[in-house]
Amino acid sequence: MERVMIVGGPGSGKSTLARALGVATGLPVFHMDHIHYGPGWKQREPEVKSWMSEEVHRKPRWIFEGNHSRTYAQRMARADMLVWLDLPIGLRLFRVMRRQVQYLGKSRPDLPEGCVERLDRGALDFWLWIWRTRNTSRARIAEMVAHPPAHLAVVHLRSRREVRGWLERIRAGEAPVRQALEEGPQGSDGSTSQPGPA
Repeated sequence: MERVMIVGGPGSGKSTLARALGVATGLPVFHMDHIHYGPGWKQREPEVKSWMSEEVHRKPRWIFEGNHSRTYAQRMARADMLVWLDLPIGLRLFRVMRRQVQYLGKSRPDLPEGCVERLDRGALDFWLWIWRTRNTSRARIAEMVAHPPAHLAVVHLRSRREVRGWLERIRAGEAPVRQALEEGPQGSDGSTSQPGPA
């Protein structure tokens, strides 16, 4: 495991898992929000975001969390593992609201300097966008991981329990497993898995 791609909707825990996985593995962590935004929430142009993403892809080792779907194909081609955090929408919305309160007036660790959390119309618009795109965003990721490249191990985590269990196995030094995208026999931590490609 040298290059790990983490995807999922807002509030699914991508940055939190990336930091924990970075500590466990020693891999450097890159946050897509540092690419999406400059200081003061200034959005970068799509072409610039793609170029900056590709700069990360070319590095020999990384954990890269975040979405930017136009670079999914290139990232999957370079990654050796993809982790999909597919958590319930209610939990995700709660987490987004909680972190906005927790970091109110401050920048989160996964955001550039000057991107302070606010409770304003922009925050409300963001909550509504998460709700309105809950199905289409999930469908886009599901389609992407339905037929992954042969070299790519896919880990599909559907609950906090599954996330904790998988991370515990990584910390224990156990070999990462390829998680089934369909329901299958459950392990002791509640996750479903099948052997990865040889």
